[in-house]
Amino acid sequence: MQPDLQATTADTGIVIEQSGQGIVQIRLNRPERLNALGVDMVDALGRAIADAVAQRVRVLIVRGTGRAFCAGADLKERRTMDETARVRHNRAINAAVDALGAAPMPTIAVINGLALGGGCELALACDLRYAAEDVQIGLTESRIGAIPGAGGTQRMPRVIGASRALELILTGEPITGSRAEEIGLVNGAVAAEKLDAHVMRIATILASRSPTGAQTTKRLVYRGLEMPLADGLMQEGLALREILASSDYAEGLAAFAEKRQPRFGGGTAT
Repeated sequence: MQPDLQATTADTGIVIEQSGQGIVQIRLNRPERLNALGVDMVDALGRAIADAVAQRVRVLIVRGTGRAFCAGADLKERRTMDETARVRHNRAINAAVDALGAAPMPTIAVINGLALGGGCELALACDLRYAAEDVQIGLTESRIGAIPGAGGTQRMPRVIGASRALELILTGEPITGSRAEEIGLVNGAVAAEKLDAHVMRIATILASRSPTGAQTTKRLVYRGLEMPLADGLMQEGLALREILASSDYAEGLAAFAEKRQPRFGGGTAT
């Protein structure tokens, strides 16, 4: 990772924190608004994600400050907008969420507090989600006559199945982190005071693995979900040939033979 990834100024609502070993955290930092996605914050979030991808960080973490991960779109701001501005705002949220979903490195959502509406959709765009046991998570748009507009209707069924997703979306009722773990919406739910240590342990493991291998795995898994099994297996076989010829695989074999930890260089997988 290059050392010059810049922290976004706090007045945009986004702060970048580098945790070493190629781990970068994007912190949503508007605690007084429950980290709601205002116009300036969404723009800064999109830039932060793009910067992390450009700098080829090894693991990207998204988290919130205060008692919320993210309460969704900033409805107080949106009330002052005309229809054109509302559509533009929603498109910007979509773009940021989609950019996070398309990020080549492993991504983790740390759900430390409320994750509602667009906040839940932001978490769904991450590869892995870990939550405090007592947080509230849900797609709550039906409460105000809306629908999830940043990928929720598509990503949630892919994570927990259509029936459970429909129940959560249609009722608009949030669930606890513990219940989210039970239905597979989050990978794990732990006591709030243990959440940071739990996530950093996972992130450190991920950062120690081959970047090329991680990127290739993500590509195969996500694209494979959209194609027949036979086609997915064919893509896996083609990718494996590239991996077996890669410098990271050579390093892995050498480290195994020498009984040491591998030092993966990685590179962008195509």
